[in-house]
Amino acid sequence: AGAEQREKQYRAHRGFGDRRGGVISARTYFYADEAKCDQHMEIFLRCIDASGGSSEDGFSAIKLTALGRPQFLLQFSEVLVKWRRFFHQMAAEQGQAGRAALETKLEVEKLQEALANLGIATKAESQHWFTGENLGLSGTVDLLDWNSLIDSRTKLSKLLLVPNMKTGQLEPLLSRFTEEEDLQMKRMLQRMDVLAKRAAESGVRLMVDAEQSYFQPAISRLTLEMQRRFNRDRAVIFNTYQCYLKEAYDNVTVDVELSRREGWHFGTKLVRGAYMEQERNRAAQIGYEDPINPTYEKTNEMYHRCLDYILEEIKHSRKASVMVASHNEDTVKFTLRRMMELGIHPSEKKVSFGQLLGMCDQITFPLGE
Repeated sequence: AGAEQREKQYRAHRGFGDRRGGVISARTYFYADEAKCDQHMEIFLRCIDASGGSSEDGFSAIKLTALGRPQFLLQFSEVLVKWRRFFHQMAAEQGQAGRAALETKLEVEKLQEALANLGIATKAESQHWFTGENLGLSGTVDLLDWNSLIDSRTKLSKLLLVPNMKTGQLEPLLSRFTEEEDLQMKRMLQRMDVLAKRAAESGVRLMVDAEQSYFQPAISRLTLEMQRRFNRDRAVIFNTYQCYLKEAYDNVTVDVELSRREGWHFGTKLVRGAYMEQERNRAAQIGYEDPINPTYEKTNEMYHRCLDYILEEIKHSRKASVMVASHNEDTVKFTLRRMMELGIHPSEKKVSFGQLLGMCDQITFPLGE
């Protein structure tokens, strides 16, 4: 029900139900039932144990689509994207169109007026939203403040409300949300929690893999929640950023800024991306904007830009870690050169490199030496 109101990108499409098409370098999981998700969690736990038992500062990678219904990730992604778009729409009305994500700031008073005009919240209601510790003290609200306003403090299904710009009302994304669906979401979060705790206890760094762009906003958001809790003293949880996405740099800079404000360690794996062919086909066939950079050169540029930003953060705060997951020789050389220039020594273990087993041994072995 209500499917026609859903964004094209975040609807389930039968033609793309089998997510293996055109994907050769990434494992695909399909939802069978909750028991299967528990089995996947047990396998991941064994991987974490094996990694912890074989090396110090080991890594283990997990995929969220293995731990719950992908449908939930689709729905949650759409909610996050619609709220972000709503923020940028209001920013455009305040004359701030086209600014970088972190430089966009809404004036609180104008924002309260807009929310009241839209019937989303009366001035009195929105006033107590903006009385948090930092909210509104500056008289402005940026994207991070905005995200914290819609944070997952409530029952998860309450988050699946989105602003309808035509009617000016908050409307449920789904016409009804069953108890079972609410439980499925909670179980997915519980499985993540079990894995994160085991990784922290075992001294293993847990990398949450990136997946298709229509799942990714939810995956990133849930990973951020884990980072907030487990990355207090060191980077245990690593989020993955795909640099073939047009919004990669915005996502990296916003998340780094969140880690600064909240004082936790930022951990990331940077990849170019494994789903390009499939993403392009899906966007073209269904009719939404292609989320992928137009050229290989643009993706390289994006990768180096994101990487440089994180290396600078390591230099300044020593509270960030990066896994350079790349088979590209130029990228590896670029990283080594920037590490030398910024005074980041390999022994600090802030920068790691990853290649798939047997791929580009000519890079892996000299790097190891």
